[in-house]
Amino acid sequence: MKKFRLLFVLLLVSCSLFAQVAQVKNVILMIPDGTSLSAVSAARWLQRYQQPEITHLNIDPYIAGTVLTYCSDAPIGDSAPTTSCYMTGYPSHSGYVSTYPVAVPDADIIPMDASKAYQPLMTLLEAARITQKKATGLVVTCEFTHATPADCSAHSYNRGNYDWIAPQIVHNDIDVVIGGGVSILKPELQEYLKKENYGLFLDDLKGYKNYKGDRMWALFNPKDLPYELDRDPSKFPSMAEMTAKAIEKLSKNKNGFFLMVEGSKVDWAAHGNDPVGIMTEMLAFDKACGVALDWAKKNGNTLVVIVPDHGNSGFSIGTSRCKGYSTTTTSELFGPVARFKATYEGLTARLQATPPEKIKEVVLDLTGFELSDKELNTIKDARAKDGNLSGTVREMFNNKLCFGFTTGGHTGEEVFLGIFDPRGAGIELRGHHTNVELNHYMREAMGLSDLDALTAQHFAKHTDVFAGLICTITGDEKVKILTVKNKKNTVEIRQGSNTIKVNGKEEKLPSVVVYVDVNNTFYLPQSVRERLK
Repeated sequence: MKKFRLLFVLLLVSCSLFAQVAQVKNVILMIPDGTSLSAVSAARWLQRYQQPEITHLNIDPYIAGTVLTYCSDAPIGDSAPTTSCYMTGYPSHSGYVSTYPVAVPDADIIPMDASKAYQPLMTLLEAARITQKKATGLVVTCEFTHATPADCSAHSYNRGNYDWIAPQIVHNDIDVVIGGGVSILKPELQEYLKKENYGLFLDDLKGYKNYKGDRMWALFNPKDLPYELDRDPSKFPSMAEMTAKAIEKLSKNKNGFFLMVEGSKVDWAAHGNDPVGIMTEMLAFDKACGVALDWAKKNGNTLVVIVPDHGNSGFSIGTSRCKGYSTTTTSELFGPVARFKATYEGLTARLQATPPEKIKEVVLDLTGFELSDKELNTIKDARAKDGNLSGTVREMFNNKLCFGFTTGGHTGEEVFLGIFDPRGAGIELRGHHTNVELNHYMREAMGLSDLDALTAQHFAKHTDVFAGLICTITGDEKVKILTVKNKKNTVEIRQGSNTIKVNGKEEKLPSVVVYVDVNNTFYLPQSVRERLK
C-alpha cells in the first residue's frame, strides 16, 4: 500500500512539473536572413581556421532538423512571405508582410481562401503583447522597416512601402527596437515615442549604452548598420551587444517577453556574392546566438528558435573555376578569407575614397592581395568612368577565392533549424518541418490562443465593424483617415496608428489600424464600434 502511495505522489509531482513547463515564459527567435547551410559550414570552417581549438559554432549543439520555407504560390520565397509564415502560420506572396495572399489556384502550394486576400494577419509578437502582456523586442542590422522586422509588427502587401510600415511598427508599442533606419523614423514618429516615454537614441552609442530605462528605441545610420567586418566599435554596437541589451531590458517584464533577432546582412552579402561578408556576418550572428542561448539556459523558462527564412545565392565551398578545388587545403580555402579586413562593400567604399597612387597599398592592407598593374588599371577605370566599382571588386576578388555562386538571388532549399527548449526532449521540435508547423510549435509553446480568432477580433473590415453607419475616407497617398459618424458621435481613425479620436478626444487601441488601398478598406479592432455608443 505504501508503495502505491509513493508511486501516486511521484505521479502527482511529475504531472505538476510537466504543467510548470508546458508553456514557456519567453521566446527568442533568431533569424540569420538568407542563410543557406553552406554559409553555416563556411563560417564554421573560417572560425576553425582562425581558432583551431574552437571546432563548433554556438548553434551546433541545438541543430535539430530542417525547415521547408516557401511562398503561398512558389517554392522560392523572399523574407517577407517566409518570415510572415513563421509569425502568422500562413505562407504568402512575394513581398507580402504578414498579409493573407491573393489565391492562385493553379500555383498555390496549400489551398488559399480568395475571400481573405489582403487581410492583415495577427503575428506572434502582437499576440504576445496584446493577450499575454509580454514585453516585445526587435534587434536587426538592417533598417527597422525591412521585411523580417516588419513581418513581426506590421502588415502590407508591399514590403517596400516604408511610409505605411514605419508608423505601424512604431505604434505597435514594441518595448525595445535596436537596429538601423534613422532616416526612416520621421519627426512625428519620434514625437510619439517621446510622448510614450521611450528612451530614444539616434546615432547615440553612449546614450544607448548608459540608458537605465526599460523601453527604448536605438537606431544607427540612415538605413542599415555596417557589416561586422566594417563596423567601427566606437560608433556601432555589435549584434551580440544589441542582443544582450534587448534581453536585459525585456526580461524585467514579469509576464515574459518575445524577442526577434535578425542577422540581416548574411542575406545582403549573399546577394552581393561576397563570401567574406557571408562568413563574417554568420559568425557575428552566431555570437549573438551564444548570448541568447547562455541567458536562456540560466533562465530555465525560455525557448530559443534559430532558423533562416530562406536560402540565398547557391553559395558553395569550392567551385569548378578553381583547378583542383576538391583537394584544396583548409589554408588554401580559408587563409585568404581570414586576411580580409573589410567586406566587398567596405573595400569598395575605401577604394572610392582612396587617391589613385594609394590604391595598391590599401588593397594589400585590407585583403592581403597585391594587385597587378592590369588589376590596378581596371579599378582606376571603374572609378574614373563612374562604372560599377562594386561589381569590379566582386569579380576581381572572387576570382582569387575558391567559392562559387549560382545566382545573386534567393534559392529554395530547406534551411537548418536550431532549438533550445527548456521543456526537454520529447517536446522540442526535431526532424524536418514546414514553416507552418514551426509557427504552430512556437504558438503552442507560448500558450497563445488561436491566431485566426485574434485576427478576426483585431483586424476586422471597417465595412463590417461600422455596418449601417456613414463612413468617409480622406487623405493622401501616405496617410488615409477614416471618419465614422452617428447621430451623437464622430470617430476619426488614422491608418498605421493605434490611437483614434472620439469627438476630438484621443483614445488608444490594443492594436494598429491597417489600410489597404487595393480594396479601399481599413482593418481595425471590432471593439471600436463601442466607441460610438
